[in-house]
Amino acid sequence: MAFLPRHGLGHRLLPSEIPVRANIYALKQLGVERLISISAVGSLKEEIAPLDLVVPDQLIDRTRTRPGTFFGGGLVAHVAFGDPFCPELSELLATAADDTDAKVHRGGTYVVMEGPAFSTRAESKLYQSWGASIIGMTAAPEAKLAREAEMCFAVLATSTDYDAWHESHDDVTVELVLANVAKNVATSQQALRKLVPRLPGRRLCDCEHALATALVTAQELVPETTLQRLGPLVSKYMS
Repeated sequence: MAFLPRHGLGHRLLPSEIPVRANIYALKQLGVERLISISAVGSLKEEIAPLDLVVPDQLIDRTRTRPGTFFGGGLVAHVAFGDPFCPELSELLATAADDTDAKVHRGGTYVVMEGPAFSTRAESKLYQSWGASIIGMTAAPEAKLAREAEMCFAVLATSTDYDAWHESHDDVTVELVLANVAKNVATSQQALRKLVPRLPGRRLCDCEHALATALVTAQELVPETTLQRLGPLVSKYMS
C-alpha cells in the first residue's frame, strides 16, 4: 500500500495546485493498481447529512485550469470515460464502508469545482437542479488521469456540510468543514482497514485495459522523447 496526502503535509496546496499528474505517475511507477480517493465534500441532497459517506458513480468536471491528461506532445489518446469510477472497486469500497457506523450512500454524481472559494448560493442551487449529489474540489482530474494510467479509481466522499443551498443550515465555512473532517478521519480509516483484505488479487474490471483502444497515433510518428516520458503508461502497447 502507498499513501499520499494530496494537499501536502500540513495542507499547504490549493486544490488547483496539487500536482495530480506527478502524483498518479509516481503511484503508477510504484506498481499501484487501485487508487482510492478520500474526499471531503458538501452535500447537495437533504438525505445526505453531514458525516454520511458517499461512494459516487458519476462526475461533472467544472474545473478550468488543471491539466487533465498525460497525453500530447505527439501522442493522442481518447480513453472511454462514460463511467468515471471503477464499478468493481466502488462496490468493494461501499461494502467495506457499510461495516462502519456511518450511513453510506451508493451512487450519485460528484460535481468538481475549481475552488478554492466555496459555491455561491446560486451555483449550489444550479448543481442541485442538475441532480448532483455532492460537491468537492479534487476528483477531477484525478479520475481522468487514473483512467489513462489504467488504474481502478473510486472515491470515498465524506460529507461535511450542506454547501450553500440549505435554507435552515449555516453556510459552509472552513471551521465547519475541518471540524467534520476530523470526525470523518477515523471512519475513513476504519473503512479502508475493512476494504484491503477483501481486494481480490486479480482485477476483474476493464480499467487495466483502458488504453488498449484509446491510442490513436501510429507509433512510428510518436517522438522518442514522448515515448520515454509516457513509458510507464504505454510500454505494453508501444515499445
